Amino acid sequence: MNLKLTQRQKTAELFRDILPADSILSLDEELKPYECDGMMAHNIVPLLVLLPEEIDQVSKVLRICYDNEIPVVARGAGTGLSGGAIPHEDGVILSLARFNKILEIDSENCTARVQPGVRNLAITEAAKPHGLYYAPDPSSQIACTIGGNVAENAGGVHCLKYGLTVNNILELTIVTIDGETVKVGSGALDSPGLDLLALMTGSEGMLGVIIDIVVKLLPQPTDIKVLLTPFDSIEFAGNAVADIIAAGVIPAGLEMMDNPSLVAAEDFVHAGYPTDAEAILLCELDGEAEDIAADQEVVEAVLRKAGAKEIRVAESVEERLKFWAGRKAAFPAIGRISPDYLCMDGTIPRKHLAQVLKDTHALSEHYGLRVANVFHAGDGNLHPLILYNASEPGELEKAEELGGKILETCVQYGGTITGEHGVGIEKINQMCVQFTSDELEVFHAVKAAFDNKGLLNPGKAVPTLHRCAEFGAMHVHHGQLPHPELERF
Repeated sequence: MNLKLTQRQKTAELFRDILPADSILSLDEELKPYECDGMMAHNIVPLLVLLPEEIDQVSKVLRICYDNEIPVVARGAGTGLSGGAIPHEDGVILSLARFNKILEIDSENCTARVQPGVRNLAITEAAKPHGLYYAPDPSSQIACTIGGNVAENAGGVHCLKYGLTVNNILELTIVTIDGETVKVGSGALDSPGLDLLALMTGSEGMLGVIIDIVVKLLPQPTDIKVLLTPFDSIEFAGNAVADIIAAGVIPAGLEMMDNPSLVAAEDFVHAGYPTDAEAILLCELDGEAEDIAADQEVVEAVLRKAGAKEIRVAESVEERLKFWAGRKAAFPAIGRISPDYLCMDGTIPRKHLAQVLKDTHALSEHYGLRVANVFHAGDGNLHPLILYNASEPGELEKAEELGGKILETCVQYGGTITGEHGVGIEKINQMCVQFTSDELEVFHAVKAAFDNKGLLNPGKAVPTLHRCAEFGAMHVHHGQLPHPELERF
């Protein structure tokens, strides 16, 4: 009998007493859909997929995995773009898809208690009758789940003004690798002790499994204005972003698209974008009508001074949604013009936006691969889309190398290698560039405090010092490599 099949059968038996038969997937055709997340360039078929639907089942599953040293990868909708939910070949996928209930909408305290498998957009849909909404809105919000949003600290169009996921949650309930249920944060504005809520948010499933989330809800704005502004130069558009913030206006959203991305989006959804522009800015202002009018006057003056070709203001709700439709559909639109693409994610100080875009263009030409830029400009959160053809030998590797160089450029300008997609496996080498070996050791110590056997999402997010040495990015202190006893590759 095949050794892998034998291992799969023996492992499945461990869970038969706590999960019904339809909650244990072990056939090849059942496992195949779980072999990757939104980063489809890499895939691994898991040993098993488990689909619990009660907290007690999650606790018992994790305890069995702990006792038998079985790796565990928690998974939501699988829309992540950094490989964070790619399985371990000898481990189980712990799917939280059946934890899909909105447990409470508390309109008086402007909160909602939800399970991790609830879709991002479903929270706003449930809160809308109460005049409320959930602010973080990733482009994948129609499909992505709130548990995954917390695990990756997801952002979105409106996070410039209202913050990332970490700024919009109050309390988490997690299950640790040994099966203990723990609450972090509280329903109040602050909680005693260390800020474990922030630590868990963005931890990519490496510290615990999220099973319950209390999110903040905001009142729906009384008025909204959206401005669409084309530019003849991508540098002019980049400089305009920094100038708007410097003028004291914090838009609800401030997004930028370069020519390749806006042309693709226009062909896809017909949003009315000017396809002759080198770049466009979408600026949304929300609040009271008088405040919006004052901010709009300032923003329009800044845009004209920065070299705007024209300024279009959405005159209706329908036109406003149309403007945003192109931005929201940018990623699938690029998929129509290229066999494959990598969606990168890095963050830089806004003042360096124009220069980093210029450097990205130079790298694109050097590697001979097209790059389309769509990003949260106000946050300095870049999303370069690297177009390539996986059927051409070596193109995937070349695209990944180009992506790494773009991220390293972000670091050089004082930025970071991720803003909202997480590290996963995609950016793990660039962690060696972003952080020193001493800092990485602290990360490993935190991981060990929660998961001493290293079973939760192993091999993701935080590289070993061995890996950094192999990548050639081990930091040197005073002419000496740290830990000389480590083997150098």
